[in-house]
Amino acid sequence: MKLYKYLLSICIIATAVSCSDDYFDVNGSVTAPTTTSLAPQYRIQGAIENTVATAQYRGAREVLGITQYGSQNTAAYYSESWNTFLTTGSYFLWQNAYVYALPNTSDLIYLGNQFEAPNYVAVGKILRAYILGMTTDQYGDIVLDETYDSESAMNITPKFQTQEEIYARIFKLLDEAIIQLDEPSAIGLDDEGGDVLYHGDQEKWKQFAYSIKARYLNHLSKKSSGEFAYNPDAIIEAAEKGISSNDLNALIMYGGGEMENDNQPFSINGYGSSRFDYFSDFFVKLLKNSLALETPVEDPRLTVIVPEAINGGYQGVVTGRGLDGNSGDDYSLGNGGFYTMPNSPTYMITYSELKFIEAEAKFRKGDKASAYADYVLGIEADMQKLGIPSADISAYLNTIDDEIGTENFGLSEIFIQKYIANVLNPETWVDFRRVDYSSDIYPGLVRPENVNQDIFPNEDDWIQAMMYEYNEEDRNYENMPNNDPYVRLTTPVWWDVEG
Repeated sequence: MKLYKYLLSICIIATAVSCSDDYFDVNGSVTAPTTTSLAPQYRIQGAIENTVATAQYRGAREVLGITQYGSQNTAAYYSESWNTFLTTGSYFLWQNAYVYALPNTSDLIYLGNQFEAPNYVAVGKILRAYILGMTTDQYGDIVLDETYDSESAMNITPKFQTQEEIYARIFKLLDEAIIQLDEPSAIGLDDEGGDVLYHGDQEKWKQFAYSIKARYLNHLSKKSSGEFAYNPDAIIEAAEKGISSNDLNALIMYGGGEMENDNQPFSINGYGSSRFDYFSDFFVKLLKNSLALETPVEDPRLTVIVPEAINGGYQGVVTGRGLDGNSGDDYSLGNGGFYTMPNSPTYMITYSELKFIEAEAKFRKGDKASAYADYVLGIEADMQKLGIPSADISAYLNTIDDEIGTENFGLSEIFIQKYIANVLNPETWVDFRRVDYSSDIYPGLVRPENVNQDIFPNEDDWIQAMMYEYNEEDRNYENMPNNDPYVRLTTPVWWDVEG
């Protein structure tokens, strides 16, 4: 990932607003059009990289204290105690989505139309759906129609729209994109080497779109009526048209070079390394007995994902407790494993996740045998992705057949394996909420220590949504939903309410 290309769209936007210091305090709905002079093939890389390296990264970073992949070395760190910055709205997925990521997708759609390149329009829509999905899943109601669109005048007080409306738009964007990828275009997606996701292969982009559609349809597991009633068959249909092997996994590669932006954000040289000091106690213990058996069976992925502690062994830090006076050498550092080395990729969605989505849909439909088969395929795919030796994979899968099998298989098994496969993906927070943070689904899951007792006084009180940015509240308070932390942080989002 080259720094100058990564910053291209940011520089253009900054120029459009005269490099004002206030620029970083406004969201994308108030930025001027970035450019109409560049052809879309020069903008696609920036659109992809801002989707992943700014929006998805930030969406994962601040929820580490909820998803409990990693832990800080100090006790009661704000994102782990659900306090301070989270309760005052200094959480920046909002800014990263609306200032950096979404404007790039708008420009790609606009320029694709201007240059009669529907394939670029399609990619812009797919990435836009992806960003809108991440954003609404963390906030609920968000700005949609009055965001920056490359053409309209600036609007500093955009209206918010319901999460239900956002989901309708996500599916519309994906369906339109799939059709447009079959239309002729004079410009190839990788004509200038900018398609760093699928290198110009439009069929792979279509499979990516179907995969995202399956993910978002699966979020509706608590909906039983109306347009968005949970539909296992629709999920299965989309998944079957989606990513079909690890070769098609949607990921962004890093080179591990001298530039900070050329490093995996959560690696030792990455810009997010300070938020992921150690792997968490919950995650490490889960890998030590990922099948939740009475006699623990160590998961072969443990030693690949989690670095060994300097003093030996694999030990995580209890989220919210910090080192508690102990030596950091006794714990497994957050950087240096499969997902956190300087040249580790960031995964958007993978074949293994898709198999777990199918497994859940088939299980809820009542097809337990097919669900179990997909569950096993998902585990196998994830282990192959991590380079686990085939003998170790076979031994683990044989243990599953012997100890669990179809009869003892359920949602817990699916969600545990999906959690392991989706390391550092903000999608995990969606799953936690969909099953109400159940320790029956995730054995051993408890709230972080030192959680804000004023807002979350009871042990079964969990965070449900994120605060809107303080600058959005200052500027646009008349349009935004109630941002009182006692309301925002404790009120479930639309798809998390039965109905």
